[in-house]
Amino acid sequence: MKLAYKKTGSGRPLIILHGLFGMADNWLTIAGRIARNHTVYLLDQRNHGQSPHSPEFSYRILAEDLQDFIREHDLGDVRLIGHSMGGKAAMCHALHYPERVEKLVIVDIAPKAYHHPFFERVLDFMLALDLSRFTTRAAIEEAFTEVIPNAAVRLFILKNLQRTEEGFRWRINVQSLRDNLGTIFAAIASERRFEKPTLFVRGGRSDYVLDEDEAAIRALFPAAELVTIPEGSHWLHADAEEALCRHLRDYLQC
Repeated sequence: MKLAYKKTGSGRPLIILHGLFGMADNWLTIAGRIARNHTVYLLDQRNHGQSPHSPEFSYRILAEDLQDFIREHDLGDVRLIGHSMGGKAAMCHALHYPERVEKLVIVDIAPKAYHHPFFERVLDFMLALDLSRFTTRAAIEEAFTEVIPNAAVRLFILKNLQRTEEGFRWRINVQSLRDNLGTIFAAIASERRFEKPTLFVRGGRSDYVLDEDEAAIRALFPAAELVTIPEGSHWLHADAEEALCRHLRDYLQC
């Protein structure tokens, strides 16, 4: 699959993979801050952003999409950052193509399985919502307050709302994401190990990566370093940008 992407900077190739409901644009500010020594590629993963839609969706498929992108652009070995769902896609790629990854950064996700009824509710609500009934974005946002009371999270989700000449539509493939939500939340299981430098960054206000997850992390990534940003939530790139950039610059030496 040919993925949409944005590109900035000059230097070593560095790829950033967004999370569920995300897109390349979410990471543009951080990309600009670490692009001094890197050519940064911000990818829209399948079923997100401007990339094509498909009913097929798994971490192995996302890893193959990434590998195809690296080959197509003749990038050699890359530095790879992944957040949340993108972090699991990055793990899967590094485990299957270790020769293509020089350094790996995983942002607020562990290789374990998750269960988040919130995402089920949001996707079910999106599927049930008849966008043709709405004439304004504000009215759609108001409708979402019942399922997403947090204004910041609601704004993040509604970045996927697009207005066309025919009316409103979702950028993401809502049906495919709902159908494959179990796969998205599944653990990364592998008999392989990625032995190269790996940085796991977690938010101190997030419950996605717990102290007891460190054993599972090191089983697959024995060289892993785990750092915590105390003020950060799961969306570290949004609410702890300065601290996250500092850790990325130190680790990537940029």
